[in-house]
Amino acid sequence: MDVAKLARDRLGLERLRPGQEEAVRFVTAGRDTLVVMPTGSGKSAIYQLAALALEGPTIVVSPLLALQRDQVEAIGDEAAALNSQLSESRREELLERLEGDELEFVLLAPEQLADDATVERLAATEPSLFVVDEAHCVSEWGHDFRPDYLRLGGVREALGSPPLLALTATASPPVRTEIVERLRMDDPALVVRGFDRPNIHLAVETFFEEKPKDDALAERVAAAPKPGIVYTATRARAEELAERLGGRAYHAGLAKGEREEVQQAFMDDELGVIVATIAFGMGIDKPNVRFVFHAEISESLDSYYQEVGRAGRDGEDAAAILFYRPEDVGLRRFFAGAGRLVEEQVEAVAEVLAEADGPVPVEVVRAETGLTDSMVLSALTRLEEVGAVEVGADGEVAATDEVPRDQAVEEAVEAQDRRREFDRSRVEMMRSYAEADACRRGFVLNYFGEAFEPPCGNCDVCDSGVEPEPGGAQPFALDARVEHEEWGVGTVVRYDDGRVVVLFDEAGYKTLGVDLVVERELLRPV
Repeated sequence: MDVAKLARDRLGLERLRPGQEEAVRFVTAGRDTLVVMPTGSGKSAIYQLAALALEGPTIVVSPLLALQRDQVEAIGDEAAALNSQLSESRREELLERLEGDELEFVLLAPEQLADDATVERLAATEPSLFVVDEAHCVSEWGHDFRPDYLRLGGVREALGSPPLLALTATASPPVRTEIVERLRMDDPALVVRGFDRPNIHLAVETFFEEKPKDDALAERVAAAPKPGIVYTATRARAEELAERLGGRAYHAGLAKGEREEVQQAFMDDELGVIVATIAFGMGIDKPNVRFVFHAEISESLDSYYQEVGRAGRDGEDAAAILFYRPEDVGLRRFFAGAGRLVEEQVEAVAEVLAEADGPVPVEVVRAETGLTDSMVLSALTRLEEVGAVEVGADGEVAATDEVPRDQAVEEAVEAQDRRREFDRSRVEMMRSYAEADACRRGFVLNYFGEAFEPPCGNCDVCDSGVEPEPGGAQPFALDARVEHEEWGVGTVVRYDDGRVVVLFDEAGYKTLGVDLVVERELLRPV
Protein backbone atom coordinates (compact mmCIF):
# COMPACT_ATOMS: atom_id res chain seq x y z
CA MET A 1 0.00 0.00 0.00
CA ASP A 2 1.29 3.43 -0.94
CA VAL A 3 0.30 5.34 2.21
CA ALA A 4 1.71 8.64 0.94
CA LYS A 5 -0.35 8.41 -2.28
CA LEU A 6 -3.48 7.52 -0.32
CA ALA A 7 -2.87 10.57 1.90
CA ARG A 8 -2.50 12.85 -1.13
CA ASP A 9 -5.44 11.48 -3.08
CA ARG A 10 -7.99 11.11 -0.29
CA LEU A 11 -6.96 13.58 2.43
CA GLY A 12 -5.08 16.18 0.40
CA LEU A 13 -1.93 15.77 2.52
CA GLU A 14 1.17 16.55 0.48
CA ARG A 15 3.50 15.01 3.04
CA LEU A 16 3.12 12.74 6.03
CA ARG A 17 4.49 13.67 9.42
CA PRO A 18 6.93 11.49 11.36
CA GLY A 19 5.25 8.36 12.67
CA GLN A 20 2.04 8.58 10.64
CA GLU A 21 2.91 6.05 7.93
CA GLU A 22 4.49 3.69 10.46
CA ALA A 23 1.33 3.71 12.57
CA VAL A 24 -0.95 3.19 9.55
CA ARG A 25 1.07 0.16 8.50
CA PHE A 26 0.87 -1.39 11.96
CA VAL A 27 -2.91 -0.93 12.07
CA THR A 28 -3.61 -2.19 8.57
CA ALA A 29 -1.50 -5.25 9.34
CA GLY A 30 -4.04 -6.05 12.07
CA ARG A 31 -1.91 -5.06 15.04
CA ASP A 32 -3.13 -3.15 18.09
CA THR A 33 -1.30 0.18 18.11
CA LEU A 34 -0.71 2.93 20.67
CA VAL A 35 0.21 6.29 19.11
CA VAL A 36 1.65 9.01 21.33
CA MET A 37 1.91 12.38 19.61
CA PRO A 38 1.23 15.94 20.76
CA THR A 39 -2.02 17.64 19.80
CA GLY A 40 -1.91 19.06 16.29
CA SER A 41 0.57 16.48 15.00
CA GLY A 42 -1.90 14.57 12.80
CA LYS A 43 -3.17 11.69 14.95
CA SER A 44 -6.63 11.79 13.34
CA ALA A 45 -5.10 11.33 9.87
CA ILE A 46 -3.71 7.99 11.07
CA TYR A 47 -7.10 6.45 11.74
CA GLN A 48 -8.60 8.02 8.63
CA LEU A 49 -5.90 6.53 6.38
CA ALA A 50 -6.09 3.13 8.09
CA ALA A 51 -9.87 3.12 7.76
CA LEU A 52 -9.67 3.88 4.04
CA ALA A 53 -7.41 0.86 3.56
CA LEU A 54 -9.60 -1.55 5.55
CA GLU A 55 -12.95 -3.09 4.61
CA GLY A 56 -15.68 -2.25 7.10
CA PRO A 57 -16.67 0.77 9.20
CA THR A 58 -14.53 2.45 11.85
CA ILE A 59 -15.81 3.15 15.36
CA VAL A 60 -14.13 6.17 16.96
CA VAL A 61 -14.49 6.83 20.70
CA SER A 62 -14.07 10.55 21.33
CA PRO A 63 -14.77 12.14 24.74
CA LEU A 64 -16.10 15.58 23.83
CA LEU A 65 -18.95 16.68 21.57
CA ALA A 66 -16.80 19.55 20.27
CA LEU A 67 -14.07 17.10 19.22
CA GLN A 68 -16.63 14.88 17.51
CA ARG A 69 -18.06 17.84 15.60
CA ASP A 70 -14.60 18.95 14.48
CA GLN A 71 -13.74 15.49 13.20
CA VAL A 72 -17.04 15.00 11.38
CA GLU A 73 -16.62 18.37 9.65
CA ALA A 74 -13.04 17.50 8.69
CA ILE A 75 -13.96 14.07 7.27
CA GLY A 76 -17.19 14.99 5.51
CA ASP A 77 -20.19 12.91 4.43
CA GLU A 78 -18.55 9.59 5.31
CA ALA A 79 -18.67 10.43 9.03
CA ALA A 80 -21.36 11.06 11.63
CA ALA A 81 -21.48 11.55 15.39
CA LEU A 82 -23.70 9.39 17.57
CA ASN A 83 -24.31 11.38 20.74
CA SER A 84 -26.85 12.42 23.34
CA GLN A 85 -27.94 15.49 21.34
CA LEU A 86 -29.55 13.38 18.62
CA SER A 87 -33.29 12.77 18.62
CA GLU A 88 -34.42 9.14 18.54
CA SER A 89 -35.34 9.42 14.85
CA ARG A 90 -31.96 10.96 13.91
CA ARG A 91 -30.19 8.29 15.92
CA GLU A 92 -32.08 5.54 14.08
CA GLU A 93 -31.34 7.19 10.73
CA LEU A 94 -27.62 7.27 11.53
CA LEU A 95 -27.52 3.60 12.50
CA GLU A 96 -29.42 2.63 9.36
CA ARG A 97 -26.92 4.56 7.22
CA LEU A 98 -24.11 2.68 8.93
CA GLU A 99 -25.85 -0.66 8.36
CA GLY A 100 -26.35 0.29 4.71
CA ASP A 101 -22.62 0.92 4.16
CA GLU A 102 -23.24 4.65 3.71
CA LEU A 103 -20.90 5.64 6.57
CA GLU A 104 -17.25 4.84 7.07
CA PHE A 105 -16.84 6.56 10.46
CA VAL A 106 -19.05 6.74 13.54
CA LEU A 107 -17.81 8.97 16.35
CA LEU A 108 -19.28 8.59 19.82
CA ALA A 109 -18.55 9.11 23.49
CA PRO A 110 -17.87 6.05 25.66
CA GLU A 111 -21.16 6.62 27.47
CA GLN A 112 -23.00 5.73 24.24
CA LEU A 113 -21.44 2.26 24.39
CA ALA A 114 -23.12 1.54 27.72
CA ASP A 115 -26.25 0.67 25.74
CA ASP A 116 -26.25 -3.04 24.82
CA ALA A 117 -28.58 -2.53 21.87
CA THR A 118 -26.26 0.10 20.38
CA VAL A 119 -23.23 -2.18 20.76
CA GLU A 120 -25.12 -5.07 19.14
CA ARG A 121 -26.06 -2.98 16.12
CA LEU A 122 -22.51 -1.68 15.76
CA ALA A 123 -21.16 -5.23 16.02
CA ALA A 124 -23.52 -6.39 13.26
CA THR A 125 -21.77 -4.01 10.82
CA GLU A 126 -18.49 -5.90 11.44
CA PRO A 127 -16.22 -2.92 12.21
CA SER A 128 -12.71 -3.15 10.82
CA LEU A 129 -11.15 -0.74 13.30
CA PHE A 130 -11.85 0.45 16.86
CA VAL A 131 -10.26 3.81 17.70
CA VAL A 132 -9.94 5.31 21.18
CA ASP A 133 -9.06 9.00 20.88
CA GLU A 134 -7.72 10.91 23.91
CA ALA A 135 -6.88 7.47 25.29
CA HIS A 136 -5.29 8.88 28.45
CA CYS A 137 -8.88 9.31 29.69
CA VAL A 138 -8.78 5.59 30.43
CA SER A 139 -6.11 6.28 33.03
CA GLU A 140 -6.61 7.65 36.52
CA TRP A 141 -3.75 9.94 35.61
CA GLY A 142 -5.75 11.37 32.72
CA HIS A 143 -7.30 14.81 33.07
CA ASP A 144 -10.79 13.49 32.48
CA PHE A 145 -10.93 10.12 34.19
CA ARG A 146 -14.36 8.70 33.34
CA PRO A 147 -15.61 5.26 34.41
CA ASP A 148 -17.14 4.55 31.01
CA TYR A 149 -13.64 4.31 29.56
CA LEU A 150 -13.02 1.26 31.76
CA ARG A 151 -15.42 -0.87 29.74
CA LEU A 152 -13.86 -0.16 26.34
CA GLY A 153 -11.67 -3.27 26.35
CA GLY A 154 -14.79 -5.39 26.75
CA VAL A 155 -16.69 -3.35 24.16
CA ARG A 156 -13.97 -4.01 21.59
CA GLU A 157 -14.42 -7.74 22.19
CA ALA A 158 -18.20 -7.38 21.84
CA LEU A 159 -17.62 -5.67 18.48
CA GLY A 160 -15.75 -8.71 17.19
CA SER A 161 -12.24 -7.74 18.39
CA PRO A 162 -11.17 -5.52 15.48
CA PRO A 163 -7.68 -3.98 15.70
CA LEU A 164 -7.55 -1.26 18.37
CA LEU A 165 -5.84 2.06 17.72
CA ALA A 166 -5.31 4.21 20.83
CA LEU A 167 -4.33 7.85 20.36
CA THR A 168 -3.06 10.17 23.08
CA ALA A 169 -0.94 13.25 23.67
CA THR A 170 -0.03 12.23 27.24
CA ALA A 171 2.86 9.91 26.98
CA SER A 172 4.83 9.05 30.09
CA PRO A 173 5.50 5.34 30.78
CA PRO A 174 2.89 4.92 33.58
CA VAL A 175 0.12 6.34 31.40
CA ARG A 176 1.09 4.16 28.44
CA THR A 177 1.11 1.07 30.62
CA GLU A 178 -2.32 1.77 32.06
CA ILE A 179 -3.80 2.48 28.62
CA VAL A 180 -2.53 -0.87 27.32
CA GLU A 181 -3.79 -2.79 30.36
CA ARG A 182 -7.22 -1.19 30.65
CA LEU A 183 -7.97 -1.39 26.93
CA ARG A 184 -6.74 -5.02 26.91
CA MET A 185 -4.44 -4.28 23.98
CA ASP A 186 -2.68 -7.36 22.61
CA ASP A 187 1.10 -6.88 22.23
CA PRO A 188 0.59 -3.37 20.82
CA ALA A 189 2.99 -1.53 18.58
CA LEU A 190 4.13 1.75 20.16
CA VAL A 191 4.67 4.87 18.05
CA VAL A 192 6.02 7.90 19.95
CA ARG A 193 6.89 10.96 17.88
CA GLY A 194 7.03 14.71 17.71
CA PHE A 195 7.24 15.93 21.30
CA ASP A 196 9.82 18.57 20.57
CA ARG A 197 8.20 21.97 20.16
CA PRO A 198 11.31 24.05 19.36
CA ASN A 199 9.34 27.25 18.82
CA ILE A 200 8.26 27.37 22.49
CA HIS A 201 10.79 29.00 24.80
CA LEU A 202 10.87 27.13 28.13
CA ALA A 203 11.76 28.98 31.32
CA VAL A 204 11.36 28.86 35.10
CA GLU A 205 11.44 31.88 37.40
CA THR A 206 12.00 31.04 41.07
CA PHE A 207 10.60 32.95 44.05
CA PHE A 208 10.42 32.37 47.78
CA GLU A 209 7.41 34.56 48.59
CA GLU A 210 4.03 34.76 46.91
CA LYS A 211 3.77 38.54 46.39
CA PRO A 212 6.99 38.94 44.35
CA LYS A 213 5.95 35.90 42.32
CA ASP A 214 2.53 37.34 41.52
CA ASP A 215 4.04 40.75 40.75
CA ALA A 216 6.44 39.16 38.27
CA LEU A 217 3.59 37.14 36.72
CA ALA A 218 1.55 40.32 36.25
CA GLU A 219 4.51 42.08 34.62
CA ARG A 220 5.15 39.21 32.21
CA VAL A 221 1.48 38.96 31.24
CA ALA A 222 1.26 42.71 30.62
CA ALA A 223 4.35 42.65 28.40
CA ALA A 224 3.61 39.45 26.48
CA PRO A 225 1.91 39.30 23.08
CA LYS A 226 -1.69 38.11 23.38
CA PRO A 227 -3.63 35.87 23.55
CA GLY A 228 -2.32 33.70 26.35
CA ILE A 229 -3.24 31.25 29.10
CA VAL A 230 -2.32 31.37 32.79
CA TYR A 231 -2.76 28.06 34.63
CA THR A 232 -3.39 27.88 38.38
CA ALA A 233 -3.79 25.06 40.87
CA THR A 234 -7.15 26.06 42.37
CA ARG A 235 -10.40 27.78 41.44
CA ALA A 236 -9.88 30.48 44.06
CA ARG A 237 -6.49 31.37 42.57
CA ALA A 238 -8.01 31.49 39.10
CA GLU A 239 -10.59 34.04 40.24
CA GLU A 240 -8.01 36.07 42.16
CA LEU A 241 -5.49 36.26 39.32
CA ALA A 242 -8.11 36.88 36.63
CA GLU A 243 -9.18 40.02 38.48
CA ARG A 244 -5.60 41.24 38.81
CA LEU A 245 -4.52 40.36 35.25
CA GLY A 246 -7.58 41.81 33.54
CA GLY A 247 -8.64 38.46 32.14
CA ARG A 248 -11.45 35.98 32.75
CA ALA A 249 -11.41 32.89 34.96
CA TYR A 250 -12.27 29.42 33.69
CA HIS A 251 -12.80 26.48 36.04
CA ALA A 252 -15.21 23.65 36.78
CA GLY A 253 -17.00 25.70 39.43
CA LEU A 254 -18.50 28.05 36.84
CA ALA A 255 -21.91 27.44 35.34
CA LYS A 256 -21.75 25.63 32.01
CA GLY A 257 -23.05 28.65 30.12
CA GLU A 258 -20.42 30.93 31.63
CA ARG A 259 -17.62 28.46 30.85
CA GLU A 260 -18.77 28.26 27.23
CA GLU A 261 -18.98 32.07 27.01
CA VAL A 262 -15.44 32.53 28.36
CA GLN A 263 -14.03 29.82 26.11
CA GLN A 264 -15.70 31.20 23.00
CA ALA A 265 -14.49 34.74 23.72
CA PHE A 266 -10.95 33.42 24.01
CA MET A 267 -11.23 31.31 20.84
CA ASP A 268 -12.57 34.33 18.92
CA ASP A 269 -9.67 36.58 20.06
CA GLU A 270 -12.06 38.74 22.05
CA LEU A 271 -10.28 37.85 25.29
CA GLY A 272 -6.53 38.38 25.62
CA VAL A 273 -5.90 36.44 28.82
CA ILE A 274 -7.69 33.44 30.29
CA VAL A 275 -6.79 32.24 33.80
CA ALA A 276 -7.71 28.61 34.20
CA THR A 277 -7.44 25.39 36.12
CA ILE A 278 -6.87 22.15 34.21
CA ALA A 279 -10.62 22.18 33.43
CA PHE A 280 -9.59 24.31 30.42
CA GLY A 281 -7.74 21.93 28.20
CA MET A 282 -8.81 18.98 26.10
CA GLY A 283 -10.39 20.02 22.84
CA ILE A 284 -8.85 23.51 22.90
CA ASP A 285 -7.05 23.83 19.57
CA LYS A 286 -6.26 27.52 19.11
CA PRO A 287 -3.25 28.08 16.83
CA ASN A 288 -2.16 31.59 17.89
CA VAL A 289 -1.71 31.26 21.67
CA ARG A 290 1.47 33.24 22.33
CA PHE A 291 2.14 32.23 25.92
CA VAL A 292 1.28 29.66 28.56
CA PHE A 293 2.31 30.74 32.05
CA HIS A 294 1.95 28.61 35.18
CA ALA A 295 1.32 30.38 38.47
CA GLU A 296 2.05 27.11 40.31
CA ILE A 297 3.63 23.81 39.34
CA SER A 298 1.46 21.21 37.65
CA GLU A 299 0.68 17.82 39.16
CA SER A 300 3.15 16.12 36.82
CA LEU A 301 5.35 16.70 33.80
CA ASP A 302 2.65 14.97 31.72
CA SER A 303 0.13 17.65 32.63
CA TYR A 304 2.65 20.49 32.41
CA TYR A 305 3.86 19.68 28.92
CA GLN A 306 0.37 19.07 27.62
CA GLU A 307 -0.67 22.49 28.95
CA VAL A 308 2.47 24.14 27.55
CA GLY A 309 1.73 22.50 24.19
CA ARG A 310 -1.33 24.71 23.75
CA ALA A 311 1.04 27.56 22.84
CA GLY A 312 2.48 28.24 19.40
CA ARG A 313 0.55 25.68 17.39
CA ASP A 314 0.89 27.97 14.37
CA GLY A 315 4.66 27.38 14.47
CA GLU A 316 5.41 30.96 15.48
CA ASP A 317 7.40 31.90 18.58
CA ALA A 318 5.69 31.31 21.92
CA ALA A 319 6.71 31.38 25.58
CA ALA A 320 6.16 29.01 28.50
CA ILE A 321 7.17 30.24 31.95
CA LEU A 322 6.73 28.39 35.23
CA PHE A 323 6.57 30.81 38.20
CA TYR A 324 8.01 28.49 40.81
CA ARG A 325 7.97 28.73 44.57
CA PRO A 326 9.32 25.68 46.42
CA GLU A 327 6.54 26.04 48.97
CA ASP A 328 3.96 25.38 46.21
CA VAL A 329 5.24 21.80 45.94
CA GLY A 330 3.55 21.08 49.26
CA LEU A 331 0.13 21.89 47.80
CA ARG A 332 0.65 19.43 44.97
CA ARG A 333 1.90 16.79 47.39
CA PHE A 334 -1.27 17.31 49.41
CA PHE A 335 -3.46 16.85 46.34
CA ALA A 336 -1.47 13.74 45.36
CA GLY A 337 -2.00 12.23 48.80
CA ALA A 338 -5.70 13.05 49.00
CA GLY A 339 -8.49 10.52 48.62
CA ARG A 340 -7.03 7.71 50.68
CA LEU A 341 -9.22 4.64 50.73
CA VAL A 342 -9.84 3.12 54.14
CA GLU A 343 -10.57 -0.54 54.70
CA GLU A 344 -14.21 0.07 55.66
CA GLN A 345 -14.92 1.77 52.31
CA VAL A 346 -13.42 -1.05 50.26
CA GLU A 347 -15.20 -3.60 52.44
CA ALA A 348 -18.53 -1.85 51.82
CA VAL A 349 -18.05 -2.02 48.05
CA ALA A 350 -16.91 -5.65 48.16
CA GLU A 351 -19.91 -6.58 50.32
CA VAL A 352 -22.42 -5.05 47.90
CA LEU A 353 -20.91 -7.02 45.02
CA ALA A 354 -20.75 -10.25 47.02
CA GLU A 355 -24.42 -10.03 47.94
CA ALA A 356 -25.59 -9.03 44.46
CA ASP A 357 -27.27 -11.59 42.25
CA GLY A 358 -24.91 -11.13 39.30
CA PRO A 359 -23.29 -8.01 37.79
CA VAL A 360 -24.63 -4.60 38.86
CA PRO A 361 -24.21 -1.04 37.53
CA VAL A 362 -21.73 1.24 39.29
CA GLU A 363 -24.66 3.49 40.23
CA VAL A 364 -26.13 0.69 42.34
CA VAL A 365 -22.85 0.26 44.23
CA ARG A 366 -22.74 3.99 44.89
CA ALA A 367 -26.35 4.06 46.14
CA GLU A 368 -25.92 0.99 48.36
CA THR A 369 -22.69 2.17 49.97
CA GLY A 370 -23.41 5.91 50.21
CA LEU A 371 -19.85 6.61 49.07
CA THR A 372 -18.85 9.36 46.64
CA ASP A 373 -18.22 8.66 42.95
CA SER A 374 -14.46 8.94 43.37
CA MET A 375 -14.40 6.59 46.36
CA VAL A 376 -16.48 3.95 44.58
CA LEU A 377 -14.38 4.16 41.41
CA SER A 378 -11.12 3.99 43.35
CA ALA A 379 -12.33 0.96 45.32
CA LEU A 380 -13.55 -0.82 42.18
CA THR A 381 -10.33 -0.05 40.31
CA ARG A 382 -8.18 -1.40 43.12
CA LEU A 383 -10.38 -4.49 43.57
CA GLU A 384 -10.18 -5.12 39.83
CA GLU A 385 -6.38 -4.83 39.97
CA VAL A 386 -6.16 -7.61 42.59
CA GLY A 387 -8.54 -9.88 40.65
CA ALA A 388 -11.56 -9.53 42.93
CA VAL A 389 -13.79 -7.61 40.49
CA GLU A 390 -14.60 -7.92 36.79
CA VAL A 391 -15.85 -5.04 34.63
CA GLY A 392 -18.13 -6.18 31.82
CA ALA A 393 -18.48 -4.71 28.35
CA ASP A 394 -21.70 -3.09 29.53
CA GLY A 395 -19.85 -1.36 32.38
CA GLU A 396 -21.48 -3.44 35.09
CA VAL A 397 -19.26 -4.86 37.81
CA ALA A 398 -19.27 -8.23 39.53
CA ALA A 399 -17.28 -10.00 42.24
CA THR A 400 -15.09 -12.93 41.23
CA ASP A 401 -14.25 -16.07 43.20
CA GLU A 402 -10.52 -15.69 42.58
CA VAL A 403 -9.57 -13.92 45.83
CA PRO A 404 -11.11 -14.29 49.33
CA ARG A 405 -12.90 -11.08 50.30
CA ASP A 406 -10.72 -10.25 53.33
CA GLN A 407 -7.57 -10.73 51.32
CA ALA A 408 -8.96 -8.69 48.41
CA VAL A 409 -9.86 -5.77 50.68
CA GLU A 410 -6.42 -5.75 52.30
CA GLU A 411 -4.62 -5.93 48.96
CA ALA A 412 -6.84 -3.23 47.44
CA VAL A 413 -6.04 -0.78 50.25
CA GLU A 414 -2.33 -1.53 49.86
CA ALA A 415 -2.62 -0.97 46.10
CA GLN A 416 -4.26 2.42 46.68
CA ASP A 417 -1.48 3.42 49.07
CA ARG A 418 1.09 2.50 46.42
CA ARG A 419 -0.78 4.65 43.90
CA ARG A 420 -0.68 7.62 46.26
CA GLU A 421 3.08 7.21 46.68
CA PHE A 422 3.42 6.97 42.91
CA ASP A 423 1.47 10.21 42.49
CA ARG A 424 3.74 11.94 44.99
CA SER A 425 6.78 10.76 43.03
CA ARG A 426 5.36 12.42 39.90
CA VAL A 427 5.16 15.69 41.81
CA GLU A 428 8.84 15.23 42.67
CA MET A 429 9.67 14.88 38.97
CA MET A 430 7.89 18.18 38.37
CA ARG A 431 9.95 19.74 41.16
CA SER A 432 13.12 18.35 39.57
CA TYR A 433 12.22 20.05 36.30
CA ALA A 434 11.64 23.36 38.08
CA GLU A 435 14.97 23.17 39.88
CA ALA A 436 17.00 21.71 36.99
CA ASP A 437 20.23 23.46 36.05
CA ALA A 438 20.47 21.69 32.70
CA CYS A 439 18.62 22.11 29.39
CA ARG A 440 14.89 22.05 30.12
CA ARG A 441 13.93 20.74 26.70
CA GLY A 442 16.31 17.83 27.13
CA PHE A 443 14.78 17.12 30.54
CA VAL A 444 11.24 17.00 29.17
CA LEU A 445 11.96 15.04 26.01
CA ASN A 446 14.00 12.42 27.86
CA TYR A 447 11.10 12.05 30.29
CA PHE A 448 8.82 11.22 27.38
CA GLY A 449 11.31 8.76 25.91
CA GLU A 450 12.40 10.95 22.98
CA ALA A 451 16.16 11.18 22.50
CA PHE A 452 17.57 14.71 22.58
CA GLU A 453 21.08 16.07 22.88
CA PRO A 454 21.30 19.53 24.50
CA PRO A 455 21.76 22.44 24.19
CA CYS A 456 18.39 23.36 22.68
CA GLY A 457 19.13 27.08 22.34
CA ASN A 458 15.59 28.03 23.35
CA CYS A 459 15.30 27.67 27.12
CA ASP A 460 16.46 29.84 30.00
CA VAL A 461 19.27 27.46 30.99
CA CYS A 462 20.73 27.35 27.49
CA ASP A 463 20.28 31.13 27.20
CA SER A 464 22.46 31.56 30.28
CA GLY A 465 25.38 29.89 28.53
CA VAL A 466 25.53 26.86 30.82
CA GLU A 467 27.34 24.13 28.94
CA PRO A 468 26.02 20.56 29.14
CA GLU A 469 28.05 18.43 31.50
CA PRO A 470 29.94 15.47 30.02
CA GLY A 471 27.76 12.40 29.90
CA GLY A 472 29.41 10.59 32.82
CA ALA A 473 28.97 6.96 33.75
CA GLN A 474 25.75 5.25 32.62
CA PRO A 475 25.84 1.73 34.06
CA PHE A 476 22.49 0.82 32.49
CA ALA A 477 21.01 1.72 29.12
CA LEU A 478 18.00 4.01 28.96
CA ASP A 479 14.77 1.97 29.13
CA ALA A 480 16.69 -0.92 30.74
CA ARG A 481 14.76 -2.92 33.33
CA VAL A 482 16.48 -3.00 36.72
CA GLU A 483 15.64 -4.21 40.21
CA HIS A 484 16.16 -2.60 43.63
CA GLU A 485 16.05 -4.61 46.85
CA GLU A 486 13.40 -2.37 48.45
CA TRP A 487 11.56 -0.77 45.52
CA GLY A 488 11.34 -3.76 43.21
CA VAL A 489 11.52 -3.67 39.40
CA GLY A 490 11.70 -0.47 37.41
CA THR A 491 12.83 1.22 34.19
CA VAL A 492 15.82 3.55 33.76
CA VAL A 493 14.34 6.85 32.58
CA ARG A 494 17.20 9.36 32.44
CA TYR A 495 20.65 10.35 33.64
CA ASP A 496 21.30 13.83 34.95
CA ASP A 497 24.41 15.31 36.59
CA GLY A 498 25.74 12.09 38.12
CA ARG A 499 22.29 10.79 39.01
CA VAL A 500 20.04 8.16 37.52
CA VAL A 501 16.23 8.39 37.55
CA VAL A 502 14.37 5.09 37.68
CA LEU A 503 10.62 4.65 37.32
CA PHE A 504 9.77 1.74 39.62
CA ASP A 505 6.59 -0.18 38.81
CA GLU A 506 5.15 0.28 42.30
CA ALA A 507 7.30 2.85 44.11
CA GLY A 508 7.26 5.49 41.36
CA TYR A 509 10.14 7.77 40.36
CA LYS A 510 13.34 7.56 42.40
CA THR A 511 16.62 9.43 41.89
CA LEU A 512 19.89 7.75 42.89
CA GLY A 513 23.53 8.80 42.73
CA VAL A 514 25.27 6.83 39.98
CA ASP A 515 28.48 6.39 42.00
CA LEU A 516 26.50 4.98 44.92
CA VAL A 517 24.54 2.68 42.62
CA VAL A 518 27.78 1.27 41.22
CA GLU A 519 29.66 1.10 44.51
CA ARG A 520 26.92 -0.63 46.48
CA GLU A 521 25.32 -2.48 43.57
CA LEU A 522 21.94 -0.95 44.44
CA LEU A 523 20.47 -1.90 41.06
CA ARG A 524 20.82 -5.09 39.11
CA PRO A 525 19.66 -5.82 35.56
CA VAL A 526 16.46 -7.82 35.13
